[in-house]
Amino acid sequence: MKEWKNCTLGELGNIVGGATPSTKKFENYEGGTIPWITPKDLSGFLERYIAQGERNITEAGLRSCSAQLLPKHSILFSSRAPIGYIAIAACEVCTNQGFKSIIPNNDVDYMFLYYLLKFKKGEIENMGSGTTFKEVSAGVMKNIQVRVPAEKSVQIKIAKILSSLDDKIELNNRINDNLAA
Repeated sequence: MKEWKNCTLGELGNIVGGATPSTKKFENYEGGTIPWITPKDLSGFLERYIAQGERNITEAGLRSCSAQLLPKHSILFSSRAPIGYIAIAACEVCTNQGFKSIIPNNDVDYMFLYYLLKFKKGEIENMGSGTTFKEVSAGVMKNIQVRVPAEKSVQIKIAKILSSLDDKIELNNRINDNLAA
C-alpha cells in the first residue's frame, strides 16, 4: 500500500469561483430553479450537504455572469465574509463570488476533501488578505499544501469514520429540532 503524499489543493480538484447575476434584472432571478448559494446561506448551517439557498437564479442569470454550475459533491468553501464556511453540494448548485469551491478529481474522495478543508480551515483563514474584509484568492487556495493518502480507498475509509460521527450529530440535531417544534 502506498503512503501519504504531499500535494496542493489545486492538485486535488478544480478550484472555481462564483458570481452574482445583476439583481437589477428581474429575469435573472424570477422563477429561477438553479440553487444559488451565498455565505449567508451557510451561516449557522449545521449539516454537511446543501441543496438550496435562500434564492435561486434562472438560466439567463447563470449565462449573464461568470457563475458556473458545480456538480453534486463539489465542496463549497466560503473565501470571504467570512472565510471558512464549508458544505457539500447535494445537487448541482452555483455560488456567488464569496466562494472558492473545489470540484474533486476522480482520484479524490469528496467526503475526505470536505474533512480535509475543515481541518485546514484555520490555516486558510490566516492566509486571507484585504483591507475592508479578508479574502482568500483562487491562487492562494490552489497552492495550499496538504498531505493526503495516495490511495482513494484509504481516503474513503478515513472519511467513513469521520462521517459516521457526523451522521449521529446531525440526527441528534434533527431530533432536537423536532422536540423544540
